[in-house]
Amino acid sequence: MTKPGSLADYRATLPNQPGVYRYFDHQGKLLYVGKARQLKRRVDSYFQRESENPRIRLLVSLIATIEVTLVTSETEALLLESNLIKTYRPRFNIVFRDDKTYPYLQLSSHEFPRLSWYRGKLHPPHHYYGPYPNIWAARSALQFLQKLFLLRTCDESTFKNRTRPCLEYQIKRCSAPCVGLIGAAEYALAIQQTEDFLKGKEQRILNDLRDRMNQEAQALNFENAALLRDRISLIQQVLTQQTVSTGVARDVDILALVCQEQEFVLNLTMIRQGRHIGDRNLFPDHAETATVAQVMEAFLTQHYGEYPPPAQIISNHPVPSSELLQWMSERIGRRISWVQAPRGMRRVWLEGALTNAQQAWAQHQSQRLHEEQRLQTLQQVLELDALPMRMECFDISHTQGEATVASCVVFQQGRPHKQSYRQYHIDGITPGDDYGAMRVALERRYRDRGESLPLPDLLLIDGGKGQLAVATEVLRILDLQIPVLSIAKGPARKVGAETLWIQGHATERHLAPENLGFHLIQAIRDEAHRFAVSGHRQRRQKRQEHSLLQDIPGIGDKRRHLLLQQFGGLRGVERASEADMAAVSGIGDALARKIYVTLHGAPDRNG
Repeated sequence: MTKPGSLADYRATLPNQPGVYRYFDHQGKLLYVGKARQLKRRVDSYFQRESENPRIRLLVSLIATIEVTLVTSETEALLLESNLIKTYRPRFNIVFRDDKTYPYLQLSSHEFPRLSWYRGKLHPPHHYYGPYPNIWAARSALQFLQKLFLLRTCDESTFKNRTRPCLEYQIKRCSAPCVGLIGAAEYALAIQQTEDFLKGKEQRILNDLRDRMNQEAQALNFENAALLRDRISLIQQVLTQQTVSTGVARDVDILALVCQEQEFVLNLTMIRQGRHIGDRNLFPDHAETATVAQVMEAFLTQHYGEYPPPAQIISNHPVPSSELLQWMSERIGRRISWVQAPRGMRRVWLEGALTNAQQAWAQHQSQRLHEEQRLQTLQQVLELDALPMRMECFDISHTQGEATVASCVVFQQGRPHKQSYRQYHIDGITPGDDYGAMRVALERRYRDRGESLPLPDLLLIDGGKGQLAVATEVLRILDLQIPVLSIAKGPARKVGAETLWIQGHATERHLAPENLGFHLIQAIRDEAHRFAVSGHRQRRQKRQEHSLLQDIPGIGDKRRHLLLQQFGGLRGVERASEADMAAVSGIGDALARKIYVTLHGAPDRNG
């Protein structure tokens, strides 16, 4: 790493070979990550002449130190660059921001596997299918498969403790394996057909269903034959709606990249096993002065660094480099076909993706204009010196003083910035003391915030005049100058009739229900309330699970954990029989009876 004042000396030592370079500011914060075939030439290019690009000029002015990592190939440099950008999200790199990971369908490893949609790290031995471009596509696929193959979607605790079929069975969306209405072999066949469908083997399923339908009809089981006929019809209907073409690669991604008014949008359309499963519009950050090739490379490295690429990619732009295409091909162990000028049906797909991208851009611009109008109105109403580009809102939630949680939600440019949300567990105060809880939360938020946490342009408090006074006092003690606003429900507790208390104003304010600034205040308040309530419920649930079982003699942390793990939570334990609990390692008959009596007030009559 370089030291301040020695950039030129350090650059002189750089070799002309492949590698990754990183620029840091004086506080050691990562500004930019780049790769190069010839490190010295690339790094020197930033300093040899002043760039016409204002963003590059700003970057160079902030560079205090440089780090480099030498690699053996450009492919290795590409992978390292992608991982660093994904991990650190540097200020000057193009970043495709996804608030949530792409969803999958999951088949659990249970004897009677559960079908569910899933986000997060994949855990074998469960089976996963996807990813899907959005949660709507994953849920639609789940609902279709559930209706077609009658698979269970309940959690393990519910499955284990049911004594009669649930509503899903009554509406013909589950075969009720929980109560033995279907055998393991027949359910396994349904699972096999589900996997075949997800792998694109629809014809095999149709042939099998037709054979079974004919067998049932010959045996005069006309009701069963009719059910199989309906399944065949359902599959054919879905295939007609989703199958886009034949004779081309069955797994295809369509990347339509559009730039208007110096803002990019990329539409990712996914075709899997010849079926259109959905699309997603992505807006990259930090791309105001980037080229098409730079934006496309950023997407390919970030997206396909995490998710395996398909066999074919169709785009309205060329692949940025042959090295990038080679790296993607190595990811799946086969050559990827990149098609820039498609013909026939593939051209229709690309044109559709371009239309979706353009519509998304127009909608994005309209939404941004609306958000700007709300911010401007709020600025005028509150007589602020500048637009409140960053706002933070606090709320308190508890049940009669128990498991108190304070929430802090952050809105950036009028939109939720969920990665900045925080929850604070409040202890050491008088139960039910909302003022004390708010004081603790604000002190913890702003006393030790450090340089990395920017101050808000406006602080909102869910509460009345008293909560406003608490916030004002905390900020005074911390010597922070932040405008503060509190919002109370008002005497009628009617939505749209809230009372506003503004720091420095002696009287309350009421805004018209149609006021755009008021809409923004309500949206932030409602989000803070939702986040506080969800945090409180989680904390209270954990406390109840811990305390209720912990108070039973003979139940320590280990046995409590085993019970909760076996039955999926306290509710599962409450539904379990004495025999079920006795079967858990370390419990036994006597302790199981003691637990059952504690939870239910009497022994298990069926035990």
